[in-house]
Amino acid sequence: MINDFWETAPPAYKYAVFGGMGLTFIGIVIIVIGAITSTASMTYIALPFIGVGLLAHMASLGLRGRNIRKELKAAEKRAAERDAK
Repeated sequence: MINDFWETAPPAYKYAVFGGMGLTFIGIVIIVIGAITSTASMTYIALPFIGVGLLAHMASLGLRGRNIRKELKAAEKRAAERDAK
């Protein structure tokens, strides 16, 4: 049965994706507040939030790729065992 990746994704991937989205959102909100109040220091405070959010997204891509490779290897092993019978 073919499932959507999100249904079978490991919890670490989901946490990394939502964590990255949350941190990026917080950074954007701080930048907007800094722009509205003309506080330049707030924009510098927000940059690490956005940076860590982007790094979390990159980590989630690595987690997803690792999981897919693991599943493909297991499927190939099952196919080889089935063909051997």
